[in-house]
Amino acid sequence: MRNLEEKTISTQSIFKGRVISLQVDEVELPNGNTSNREIVKHPGAVAVVAITPEDRIILVRQFRKPLEKTIYEIPAGKRESGEDPQVCAERELEEETGYRAEKWDHLVSFYTSPGFADEYLHLYQADELSKGQVNLDEDEFVELVEWTLPECLQAISRGDICDAKTVAAILFWQNQQHQS
Repeated sequence: MRNLEEKTISTQSIFKGRVISLQVDEVELPNGNTSNREIVKHPGAVAVVAITPEDRIILVRQFRKPLEKTIYEIPAGKRESGEDPQVCAERELEEETGYRAEKWDHLVSFYTSPGFADEYLHLYQADELSKGQVNLDEDEFVELVEWTLPECLQAISRGDICDAKTVAAILFWQNQQHQS
């Protein structure tokens, strides 16, 4: 196999925000030529497949400015520096939905958009739920819904569920249902 790695020649910081930063790296390509890579740096995130005792998944409905529309997603959030992913998942589930879980399972971790970002997302399943306290950020507005697996699959088909983490989570859930 040939070497496909790109060597970084220089990095220029373009923007540093609350959630992301943007940099442009000049790289040497495997063939010796150079090119620029625009890279979004992200501290990482978690997402939670929270299943009720009635076998429904808890989703949040919220407006997403980059899409200019309201979509349905599983609860998720950004990790704080050095924060354990499961601790973050527990915090985000309660903050966004008011639920706590007694049982936690790590499903998978993956890069969300490796073509331009380094965000690494940890996906958990939460079961044995009990009601806690909703504690949304001051700039966060969500509505909760609970859907069955068929309702979720229909929402994916309609485009109401259209983000990668939620689609992946529902497909994991569907796969578990078929294995049971």
